[in-house]
Amino acid sequence: MKKNLRIVSAAAAALLAVAPVAAYGVSSVSAVTTATQLGKVPNLANGDVVNVKPNISLNTSVPSANIKAAISVSFTASYNGTTATSNFKPDASEVELYQGSKQITDLQDVNNVKAGTNYKVRMTRVGLNFGSQNANKKVTLTMPDGDYISALGSNVDSNSVTVKLDQNGTVTLGEVIMNVTAKDFANPAITQWHNKETGAVVTSGDVTLYSGSDAGKMNVAQVVKAIRDKYIALSLVNTNSDESFSYSNVDDVTKQLEAQGMTVTDGWFVANKSFTVNYKATAAKNDASSTLTVTVNVPNGKDTTVPSQSKTVMHNAYFYDKNGKRVGSDKVTRYNSATVAMSTTTINGKAYYEVIENGKATGKFINAANIDGTKRTLKHNAYVYKSSKKRANKVVLKKGTEVVTYGGAYTFKNGKQYYKIGNNTDKTYVKASNF
Repeated sequence: MKKNLRIVSAAAAALLAVAPVAAYGVSSVSAVTTATQLGKVPNLANGDVVNVKPNISLNTSVPSANIKAAISVSFTASYNGTTATSNFKPDASEVELYQGSKQITDLQDVNNVKAGTNYKVRMTRVGLNFGSQNANKKVTLTMPDGDYISALGSNVDSNSVTVKLDQNGTVTLGEVIMNVTAKDFANPAITQWHNKETGAVVTSGDVTLYSGSDAGKMNVAQVVKAIRDKYIALSLVNTNSDESFSYSNVDDVTKQLEAQGMTVTDGWFVANKSFTVNYKATAAKNDASSTLTVTVNVPNGKDTTVPSQSKTVMHNAYFYDKNGKRVGSDKVTRYNSATVAMSTTTINGKAYYEVIENGKATGKFINAANIDGTKRTLKHNAYVYKSSKKRANKVVLKKGTEVVTYGGAYTFKNGKQYYKIGNNTDKTYVKASNF
């Protein structure tokens, strides 16, 4: 790659500064000038590895708006768990653009780059600045697989290079070669999922798979294949194939499975009877994407349904977390039913029922006193009331009688407190002072 292409508005190669503050500061100037240091820079040790990732875009031209094709580049550098990004000024710079082994040398050719096509961009004399306190240190810079980097004066391209910083803590690289897919953001095309058999547009789907005989295991790749066999992503401007799309990969799906409690080892996992996968397709030409939510049914999979029961809530009940702290302002109003676990859980000395939804434990709890009530013994004979002024019936509850009350006490209009009694919707209350 010898011949340079000068593109006005292409982003200039820059000097990258890595700072140790919360949002790392980055300086950006022409690669042939001295770096301007921004912020403080961490001390690097000899042999430290800094991951350098190029962020490069190649936007196609928009002739109707007299917009020419444009290349922009920045770098992010990750060191010791923190990332810094360099932002380039839109100065003119020398950039080489290739499609395969063919170098594009005419500006008109650049303006005619095709959206969705892969290109390589070569930039020379890219400077990185790590601050004067890192003067004369040796560090290793690594690039993502498929991108290449070389030291100044070297003809060896690799995704990793060990360099010695100069007396100012800077280094100028010989070249950086990056992959980029041209995008057409001016003409966004909608991405849609289709059922391959019927051709119908779908927003959700399902597949059925069976676990193997080896301890009921299946492979993540098996799940991905089943989804791809049944569904296809298409663009409204390209309904012939799905070749111009990128999809969620095995790693993406693995993370989703583990988030649902299934441990994945070397691609293998014990599948639940049912789980979901959010499978994403992204158009290569303009990054338009669509996510298909797929329910995977495994008839011989692991049954993770939590046993539950329906209970009537006798007193307005808020939700609490596992520590007994109230969650939000939602509540189950009295006399409505709630699906809860078969037994109670003790939290801070009180009994709670965990709420179950769709066979899954939710981590939300309801005070059992609002459902099962609390047994209390009367210290005095007590009437049963339906309001502060009227009795509900002629019954007199005798002193020493054990009565079940539900939830906390209500304050009536007369300012006195009453407990709800009776596992029904009748207005039956007993003065709290009688207990």
